[in-house]
Amino acid sequence: MSMSEVSKVCATVIDEVGKTIVGKREVMERVMLCVLADGHVLFEDYPGLAKTMMANCFAQALGCEFKRVQFTPDLLPADITGSYVLDRRDSSFTLRKGPVFTNVLLADEINRAPPKTQAALLEAMQERQVTLEGETHRLTKPFLVMATQNPIEYEGTYPLPEAQIDRFLIRTAVGYPTKEEESLILMRRKARGREEPTVQRVIGTEMVLELQRAVESVHMEDVVNDYIVGIVSATRSHSQVEVGASPRGSLALMKLASANAAMAGRDFVIPDDVKRVAVPALAHRLVLGADPWVRGVRPEQVVESVLKEAPVPKVG
Repeated sequence: MSMSEVSKVCATVIDEVGKTIVGKREVMERVMLCVLADGHVLFEDYPGLAKTMMANCFAQALGCEFKRVQFTPDLLPADITGSYVLDRRDSSFTLRKGPVFTNVLLADEINRAPPKTQAALLEAMQERQVTLEGETHRLTKPFLVMATQNPIEYEGTYPLPEAQIDRFLIRTAVGYPTKEEESLILMRRKARGREEPTVQRVIGTEMVLELQRAVESVHMEDVVNDYIVGIVSATRSHSQVEVGASPRGSLALMKLASANAAMAGRDFVIPDDVKRVAVPALAHRLVLGADPWVRGVRPEQVVESVLKEAPVPKVG
């Protein structure tokens, strides 16, 4: 598949989702980048901003199987991964697969479940497999986790540990719509006469896998590779950062930059691709020092300052 075809398919998918999700083109492009890069996305924003609907719409447009898990304090790991149950007819144990065995899994309000339940997703997200009773089960390809969490409620929640946040390829916010966009949301809802939107299937799972293989063939020059490493290394020595991004951050930046190039119709990465994805790829991987945190410094601001200071290479 050529990169121009990749770009056209991505634009078609985003346009189809955009028939339901008003505005938010940049957010939808970030989700599409995660699909291309075979990664997971964490939506961190206020309630009612269409995070759940966006995940559902993307699953429909991509032609993927979709399952949703509402995380609650009493949710158990087996409720996600599944478990073996006794079949009384022949006294044997059979596997009852959990919702993680799907293409697109929506982990809604993931910070409401206790750590042991959150950790049940770790192996699935990173290794694309689940181990039950010593037996390993491979997950369906493609596999994408879209998780949501509310940043303003802390009572009765369990903040995601850094080790799990690091598994998400990007963290992004949706944001409030403008007055014009909100008015259009109301008009579209009234026009369709029902709560659930209708999203047409654009591609299928085989096409998604083909898109991901195409991204793997995107060329990256050594100077761009060094540029990525320099940015990530700078987060570790930054005066306001206690713990910087790990090599997993470098890999995430590389994959997202390659995906951004492919979505733009290019078969090579340029520094602008890296700049465009650096904040959503790295900000959630940083742990700020106590003083900057108290003063309200955001990790996004740190990444932006690193980008301003990093020398931009010339790609010829």
